[in-house]
Amino acid sequence: MAASKKRDYYEVLGVERDATPEQMKKAYRKLAVQYHPDKNPGNKEAEEQFKELGEAYEALNDPQKRAAYDQYGHAAFDPRMRAGAGGARGGGGGGGGSIFEQFFGGGGGGGDDEGPTQGENLRYDLEITLEEAVTGTEKELSFSKPMRCEPCSGGGAEKGSKTVPCQTCGGRGQVTRNAGIIMMRQTCPRCSGAGKVIERPCRTCSGEGRVNQKTSVRIRIPAGVDTGVRLRSSGNGAAGVRGAPNGDLHVMIHVQEHEIFGRNGRDLTCEVPIRFVQAALGGEIDIPTLTGKARIAIPSGTQSGSTFRLKTRGVKDLQGGSQGDLLVTVRAEIPQRLNAAQRAKLEEFAALCDENVNPQSKGFFEKARAFFK
Repeated sequence: MAASKKRDYYEVLGVERDATPEQMKKAYRKLAVQYHPDKNPGNKEAEEQFKELGEAYEALNDPQKRAAYDQYGHAAFDPRMRAGAGGARGGGGGGGGSIFEQFFGGGGGGGDDEGPTQGENLRYDLEITLEEAVTGTEKELSFSKPMRCEPCSGGGAEKGSKTVPCQTCGGRGQVTRNAGIIMMRQTCPRCSGAGKVIERPCRTCSGEGRVNQKTSVRIRIPAGVDTGVRLRSSGNGAAGVRGAPNGDLHVMIHVQEHEIFGRNGRDLTCEVPIRFVQAALGGEIDIPTLTGKARIAIPSGTQSGSTFRLKTRGVKDLQGGSQGDLLVTVRAEIPQRLNAAQRAKLEEFAALCDENVNPQSKGFFEKARAFFK
């Protein structure tokens, strides 16, 4: 899809241009669940929206990429714009690179003697559970990709065939075209930057040196990953044309929503219901954690919504910092059905209450007294 035809990345995520990283992550998570292929089997439109969503979040989640996008729009990541960003300076073979790479580094260098560039980087969207994100795991990924052609050993030529200089570019691997006041050098479309062509291309791969095949890669997921984290598996991308190095495999992590636990950075969160008698009298309760159960003490007079912190029961820091905590919020349950005896006891209790029993309500009504006049 041409850069000009793409939707605005902020529009894709449904956020304003001044959205904070946390707001973007929240929007991304919500939409990723909605459009995930597992929830929309066979729905090509949802699959495309899921890919578009991942592309938008990957760009805007990186501060440097976001700055480049805010300034140049989609052109910041358009390989065709590389020569324009560097004036008359030519790009590397294959036309790789972008305005982002010109300003912030990265991408292949350019040179007249450069052969075919490495294979394409591939993207794999991987959904894991919260437990796997917290403890780390290993996954076997299966997918199809361009791999080295065995009959020609990746060279692209039939046995006994030889290579000759490309007539289109004169063996330089690049062609020059006039783009207004700027002369732009681009990769030769015939030899793909090699500067040479094959007399008799391999019949299996048509001279490309690679064919599409199914493969599998085992990847380690470190403890502490979160939705939006990108893991790179070096050399496991597409094979390069005619023996050039492989690209990389980029694995985009999507963490499933958990039925009990939430996550806020390194901290896990959990809401636990308690009886209102427990909140009033105090006691001990068992609570779930991702590594088993734990017991916490509930002081007498605990208010609904109070939060207790369990140290180091959260998520490891990917950068090696301290481990997060588990934040347990208790919610006092009010009985919905009372029999006659229970109601009588509560009415008796209410009659015994004075202002000292409910200091919060006393303070509130003192402040609100003027509104009742």
